Amino acid sequence: MPTLRQLEYLVAVADTGHFGRAAERVHVTQPTLSEQLRALEERLGTQLVERSRSNVVVTPLGFEVVEVARRMLRDAQRIRDLTGRLGSGMGGVVRLGLPSTIGPYLLPRVVPHLHALYPHLKLYVREDLPHTLPRGLAEGLHDVIVTPLPVTQSGLEEAVLFEEPLHLAVPLDHELAQRKLITIHDLEGVDLLALGPGHQLRDLVVNLAAEAGANIRFDYEGTSLDTLREMMATGLGVSLLPGLYVRSVVRNDPRFKTFDIGRRGLTRTIGMFWRKTKSSQANFARLADLFRETVAEEFKDALV
Repeated sequence: MPTLRQLEYLVAVADTGHFGRAAERVHVTQPTLSEQLRALEERLGTQLVERSRSNVVVTPLGFEVVEVARRMLRDAQRIRDLTGRLGSGMGGVVRLGLPSTIGPYLLPRVVPHLHALYPHLKLYVREDLPHTLPRGLAEGLHDVIVTPLPVTQSGLEEAVLFEEPLHLAVPLDHELAQRKLITIHDLEGVDLLALGPGHQLRDLVVNLAAEAGANIRFDYEGTSLDTLREMMATGLGVSLLPGLYVRSVVRNDPRFKTFDIGRRGLTRTIGMFWRKTKSSQANFARLADLFRETVAEEFKDALV
């Protein structure tokens, strides 16, 4: 019989159509993923994917196996939920998924409090794009996710954690840095940098550019907040950055000034989500409370 891990690799390849991206999603090396898929095919006695230098194509029979694999992975996760993996004392491993625009700036503040209260609880953290996190949660890849709202995936429980302001970051040698305040009208014709596709922040920047008449630099998209900041420092443009990142990193960088854009009050809402299963409700609700209380205490000067 196939192992659950092999089925997870197969589903990842089917979803991404690429061995490299599939390996990143399941956090293994590409050779390991490829070897396990070959082992799966040998065990089943049939070809599931067609390989070429440019892409990966799932065979017709492979598609049928993928759908069965999805159900098996969901059922395996339901077994974990029904048996109360966390237990009343909040122990064991919790698989937390969240975007790279949140995790590195939020977790260092939350984890010490979490470990002090629940010393037997271990977090396995996986970063992913906001638009893929809810599906990963529904399919059992994560136990709980922290991500920007709104989330349209059905079958999930939601807890709002905090409202995070968005600030305009401007290099000191940019003409806007000389202003005492910046309104949306001041952004007309200005070059705005954004993250790549899949990031909610990208959508917010694109919407702002359309409203203000600014220029989106699609030819220079950032892969992370840090790379976005370094590109701005070279004069490529300005951008919107989230409050936790601004407080943790940008305000300590003497190359930048940050502004609120007039009276607009640009924000994003961050929430925690988990599947609606009876055994997990109380534990994840307590986890959400801890995140919410820690953020209110640690970032009270950085939130709305």
